[in-house]
Amino acid sequence: MLKAADVMTKDVASIRSSATVAEAVKLMRARDWRALIVDRRHEQDAYGIISESDIVYKVIAYGKDPGKVRVYEVMTKPCIAINPDLGLEYVARLFADYHLHRAPVIQGDLLGIISLTDILAHSNFLELPRTIVLEQQLQEEIQKARVICDQKGIRSEECAAAWDVVEELQSEIAHQRAEKIHKTAFEDYSDEYPEALEARLYDL
Repeated sequence: MLKAADVMTKDVASIRSSATVAEAVKLMRARDWRALIVDRRHEQDAYGIISESDIVYKVIAYGKDPGKVRVYEVMTKPCIAINPDLGLEYVARLFADYHLHRAPVIQGDLLGIISLTDILAHSNFLELPRTIVLEQQLQEEIQKARVICDQKGIRSEECAAAWDVVEELQSEIAHQRAEKIHKTAFEDYSDEYPEALEARLYDL
């Protein structure tokens, strides 16, 4: 799976919170940027973000003088930051959950910015939807769990851990499809080997 670092735009600018909106607009126009990251004032401070929509909705729409309005008055702070190692699907989910159009990619320092356009342009969701990948992984993990339980024993910790991985994948697939799990792979396995369920209940 592609990560945020693979598709982010590294050409990103930051601006001081005390700068004017007019200064922000000049910087955005110069490089055709849609947003600027607002610098932290100190190490424990959070990053902010000012976007074109902030300027349009909060300054232009009310006829305010951009030379007198400061960035901190219209920015979003703290802004949601993306870890560069986060998979693209999970970046998309964060964007959906928080109605984001773009977000800074940060790991200690500001590394870049990722937007809806970046996700759409680089994601392989047309060729290989995530649910298909997960289904393949699920079948592989089910086979692996069966082998581990045969080798290590149905009552072993390794067997229980292997089925935990399977159930987590099943939950992820069900979540993506907005479906309920009617019967888990472990329950199927327990139909064949009732002692597996007894062992798991005993462990709990």
